[in-house]
Amino acid sequence: MGLMSPAMATIERYEASTVPVVADLVRCVLGENGLIALPTESFYGLAVAPFDEQALARLWQVKGRSEGKPILILIGDGSQLGPFVQRIPPAATVLMNAFWPGPLTIVFPAAIGLSDAVTAGTGSVGIRLSAWKPLRDLLLRVGPVTGTSANREGMPPLTTAEEVQRNLGEALDVIIDAGPTPGGRPSTIIDVRGPIRIVRDGAIERGAILAQLAAHGLSLDAVDR
Repeated sequence: MGLMSPAMATIERYEASTVPVVADLVRCVLGENGLIALPTESFYGLAVAPFDEQALARLWQVKGRSEGKPILILIGDGSQLGPFVQRIPPAATVLMNAFWPGPLTIVFPAAIGLSDAVTAGTGSVGIRLSAWKPLRDLLLRVGPVTGTSANREGMPPLTTAEEVQRNLGEALDVIIDAGPTPGGRPSTIIDVRGPIRIVRDGAIERGAILAQLAAHGLSLDAVDR
């Protein structure tokens, strides 16, 4: 049995001094098929355990996610990448070294057996190592989580715990409140599975990506082997 959501989600304050306590709470909630909103370096995101089918189904229902759109995974360290990816193409290594931690989501070939509720049947998975150290510290303690933005499909992303409570509170178990997030441009998304391509322009400028690729003999639309 999963957690029974209260009328409104519990809001828990995140402070540097309370990381162990918050981590214990998050780990407990995730272990009970829970759904959590937590802050990232841009907006609040919706976190469930990425191998929990029941929680993933709940996430899709709350999000109103469109078919064919994979769910982002947030990691706390590069060592957490392994269970999610089939391989790490050379371009991914270049981009990770240059821009992680940071607002770059890299689309990898998904590991065999990774849930369709994460990949949306695309065979791909988008992963980001957040630039926000408090989130990385939390994920190093609790493991990777999903990180799709905390809003229903088609609605604007949210930057405060209060906005999340107003819009999604009845559907969530816990909201981790670390104050307002900066907002701004979302992460840049780049697909390195075959021809290297920018899926979404975002916080990391296209020119910076092109320069890093070129420095290693790579370019957009080149097949990355």
